[in-house]
Amino acid sequence: MNSELRRRKLKDQSYRPLPKRQSKEVQPNSLHFSLLCLIISGSILTLFFVVYLNEIPWHLGHRTVDSLAKNIIGYYEPVHAVIIDAGSTGSRVLAFTFHKAYLDDHLVLDKELFEYTKPGISSFADNPKKAVESINSLLEKAKHEIPEQYWNKTPLVLRATAGLRLLPRKQADNLLNAIKEFFKQTPFLTKEDSVDIMDGTDEGIYSWFTLNFLLERFSGNAAKTVAALDLGGASTQVTFSPSTPATLSNKNDIHMANTPSGSMPVYTHSFLGLGLMAARKHILTLNAKENETELITECVNPVVDKKRFHFNGKDYYVSGLKEKYKTLKKPGNSFTVEEEIPVVNFDWCSNELVEYVKSKAKIIAELPSKQINTFSYYYDRAVEIGLIDETTGGQITVSDFERAAKSVCSEANDSQPFMCLDLSFIWILLEKGFGLRSDTKLFIYKKVNGHEISWALGLAYSLLTRNS
Repeated sequence: MNSELRRRKLKDQSYRPLPKRQSKEVQPNSLHFSLLCLIISGSILTLFFVVYLNEIPWHLGHRTVDSLAKNIIGYYEPVHAVIIDAGSTGSRVLAFTFHKAYLDDHLVLDKELFEYTKPGISSFADNPKKAVESINSLLEKAKHEIPEQYWNKTPLVLRATAGLRLLPRKQADNLLNAIKEFFKQTPFLTKEDSVDIMDGTDEGIYSWFTLNFLLERFSGNAAKTVAALDLGGASTQVTFSPSTPATLSNKNDIHMANTPSGSMPVYTHSFLGLGLMAARKHILTLNAKENETELITECVNPVVDKKRFHFNGKDYYVSGLKEKYKTLKKPGNSFTVEEEIPVVNFDWCSNELVEYVKSKAKIIAELPSKQINTFSYYYDRAVEIGLIDETTGGQITVSDFERAAKSVCSEANDSQPFMCLDLSFIWILLEKGFGLRSDTKLFIYKKVNGHEISWALGLAYSLLTRNS
């Protein structure tokens, strides 16, 4: 009986209806409040961008947004450019891949191909066909870098620098015309001006752009940019953003440069003849007869004998003095005896260099106040003598080049026959030519974030933004 009552009780409970939940009605005031909050938040965000956009480096927002756009909605629009740098000592091809930023179509650099070949096309002044073969070997490598479907949209440009400027006009034209005909047969996008000699001003501006672009210094504030000193084989360029009346008064050297954050004035001057190889050639041939190729000079160590030096299509064979040369007594120790070693006549050579540099350079009063970044042969010689690390680059002072020069010049070394002369020239160029103090800091790099410091990047950016 009891068990029957329990079953009925449980049955009654299982069929008891659940209490009704009271649903909350959405009040109009709540909707209005949410909408008002959304409008206010959007207005604050818009105001923030309007007020602070010019203070935010252009690249910071793009990378985050571009990554999200690529991963979420698949947006990625690559653009390419192939630039051939026909320098005085060799030719380089740089094949760049950028993408258009999702927010505003700014170009963001993704990667590049860098390949190099020697000698420069000026060495083929009497044989343009060889120059074409040299350029073709580089172009074949660019084809492997850029997907074929983009070839006909990719601008191809060759710019020769100071090496061709030093050639007789007829020889230079023959070389350029041969390459122009070759370019017409390539699958890349070319125009009438795709092959030409680059003006020294453009070389300076594009190098400065590249450096500051890679260092991410374009924020709309010109004071945040750095100075660029580019030492080539036949010329050198000095470029920076000017701020003093004295610099700005040099109207012929002030030009407008296009940057991702807008146009800004820059000072740039190209010094033809103050490239490392041009200066070396001048000193080595000081006492030589016209067209003489076997040279004897006090500016290499007496142990140096007929070392080959190639410049501007010509071979020279260089030796030190064989008699009446300077010597230095090297004291002995418990294991060695005192010896007298032959050395370079440092005083004579440095005096000749000072005279040569001052005849072509000029003091730039504002330059020492800038952060100075140097590259090209500045980097090469600093690495070779152990002043900086080959991979990371580094920071030294002008006096470090002076000390290195004096040290090398006091050694009998024929494995680096021109190092004494080259280091002496660099020190004198910076201090006596450009007016830098001995304690001026120099930032010396070959690459920034894995990208080559070369005017080619600046030219590629200019071409692609102009075309767009």
